[in-house]
Amino acid sequence: MTFCLGVKVSEGLVGIADTRITSGSECITARKVSVHERPHGSLFMMTSGLRSVRDKVCTYFEDVLESSDAEFDRLYKAVNALAQQVRRVAEEDRAALETSSLSFNFHALIGGQMEHDREPKLYLLYPQANWVEIGPGTPYVIIGETGYGKPILDRTLKYNDSMQYALKVGCLAFDSTRISATNVDFPLDVVVYKPDTFKMVEHRYEKQDLIDISNWWQERLRESVRLLPSDWTNKMFLRPDDPPGGKATIPINSGGSP
Repeated sequence: MTFCLGVKVSEGLVGIADTRITSGSECITARKVSVHERPHGSLFMMTSGLRSVRDKVCTYFEDVLESSDAEFDRLYKAVNALAQQVRRVAEEDRAALETSSLSFNFHALIGGQMEHDREPKLYLLYPQANWVEIGPGTPYVIIGETGYGKPILDRTLKYNDSMQYALKVGCLAFDSTRISATNVDFPLDVVVYKPDTFKMVEHRYEKQDLIDISNWWQERLRESVRLLPSDWTNKMFLRPDDPPGGKATIPINSGGSP
């Protein structure tokens, strides 16, 4: 499984990807985000899905990008070129995969800006090779293991937040996923893009780089639960002889342990 997160806020783009790949009993570390830069355009791509499909689509797409004929003045045109490679691999491999009871599984996040794009763009590409653009209404998308990190993003992330705030929330979403899903883990690759720079900034975080942040966040969550008002819970702890509407006489421990 995979955790890849793309965020578009008013200041720019943030991409976050884990590096754990599980194939049968094999567990390896591999980069899931690639960056492609040109003088007047740059993009990053993150992928999830069946490893053999991902590798083949990415290889074909890199050939397209390296071709002298491939000039994209809008990012959606590069996404369309990637979609063509998805269809190509589907034609070549789908039947054999289905014969082996494997689904043709591939998703991609493509973010960046080309010369004629007025602002940075972020797209989600589906296995059927169609795509949608990510916008201000819901300024993020996760591919791979989506369930564990989504709640904190839905509760806290807004389009007008800063890129630094988006990075913080994104890393906490990854941390929530890492804690609950054994097939998502460090190292963590991060890429950020500011409008009209045509330059991606990349960094890899190891576990030791962020473990203090993870522990800090966990303790703040526990402390918030301890501080949560408890009046509404009193009725669950009344003794049979307590008067209606009275306070609980059974001692209530608001902490997480005796």
